[in-house]
Amino acid sequence: MSEMMEQLATLGDQFRWAADLEVPHIGTHSEVLFAGMGGSGIAGDYVAAIAGPVGTRVSVHKGYGPVPAWAIRQRPLVIAASYSGNTEETIDFVTAAWESGLPVATLSTGGRLAELSASNGWATVAVPAGLQPRAAAGYMVGGALRLLEASHSVDDQRLALVEAIELAEAEVHEDSNSYRQAAEIAERLEGRIPIIYGSGPISGTVAQRWKTQINENAKVPSWYSLLPELDHNEITGWETMPDVTKEHLGVVVLTDQTDHDRVGKRIDITRNLTNEAVPWVGEVSSVGNFTLTRLVSLTIVGDLMSAMLADRLGVDPVPVVTIEKLKKLLVED
Repeated sequence: MSEMMEQLATLGDQFRWAADLEVPHIGTHSEVLFAGMGGSGIAGDYVAAIAGPVGTRVSVHKGYGPVPAWAIRQRPLVIAASYSGNTEETIDFVTAAWESGLPVATLSTGGRLAELSASNGWATVAVPAGLQPRAAAGYMVGGALRLLEASHSVDDQRLALVEAIELAEAEVHEDSNSYRQAAEIAERLEGRIPIIYGSGPISGTVAQRWKTQINENAKVPSWYSLLPELDHNEITGWETMPDVTKEHLGVVVLTDQTDHDRVGKRIDITRNLTNEAVPWVGEVSSVGNFTLTRLVSLTIVGDLMSAMLADRLGVDPVPVVTIEKLKKLLVED
C-alpha cells in the first residue's frame, strides 16, 4: 500500500477524533465566515453544505483580505483553517478579520495560526499533525463541524459522525464497493483529462474535491462543472473537436438523493447528447442517512481513485513539487 493510501485509510480514525473532541466555548453565532485554502479550505465547503439546509449560512473565503463589507456589518464568526498553520492567504485574512473586530476561532496543527490564537485569545482546535493536508479531511471537516456545533450553528453532530466513522472504516479497504468503483474509474481515466460533474449541493461540493485530489495526487489537469448550469454553456463545448475530446477526456458524474428530479433527467439527456464527443466513464451515487455521510461516501471514492490513478501513471501522489516551488518563489520575491 502506498503512503498516500495509508494516510487515506485513517479517515475513520480522524472522524473518531472529531467525535471525541472537547470543543472550546465560542458563544452563539447565526452566521459563519470560513477562511481556508486547498485541503483545509474544502472543509468550509463541506460544512456549508451541511449547515445550509438547517438555516445557517456558512460563507467560504479562499484568498487574502480584506474582509468583505457584508461581514463587517453582519459580524459572523470567522473560522480560520490551515492544517499547517502557515497558509499565507489564511493568515492574512484572519488578521484582517481580527483587526475589523470580528470574532475568530481557528483550526490547525500549529504554526503561525496557533501562535496568533494563543496571543489573541482566540478559541482554537489543535488538530493532530503528520498527514498531507489533503489526506486530513476527517480532521478538518470534523473539527470545523464541531466548531459550528459549539457555536450553535448546527445541531449535535455525534450521530452523523458515528455514521461517517462506520462508513469510512468499511469503505477504504480493498474488498469494499468504494474501492472497486475507484479502481474501475481510475482504469477508465488513465491517459485522459478527468472532468467531474456534480448534480446538486452535495455532489457539487465533492466534485470540487475530486478535481483537486486528481490535481495533487495524480498530477494531471482536471476540472469540475455543475448541473444544471453546465447545460447552459459547457454542453456546447463538445461540438467542434470531438475527435480530440473523445480520445483525451473522460466524464465522471456524482449524484445525491437530494438532487432535483429534473437534474436526473438532465444527466441522461446530457450524456446522450455528448457521449459521441466524450466518454462518460463512471457515475457515483452517495449513500448514508446524514449529509456528512453522503459527502464522505462520494469523497472516499474520489480520494481512492486519485491515488490509484497516480499509481497507474507511475507518479508518487505525496509530493507536490510545483506548489513547494511556488511557495519558495513567493518568499524570494
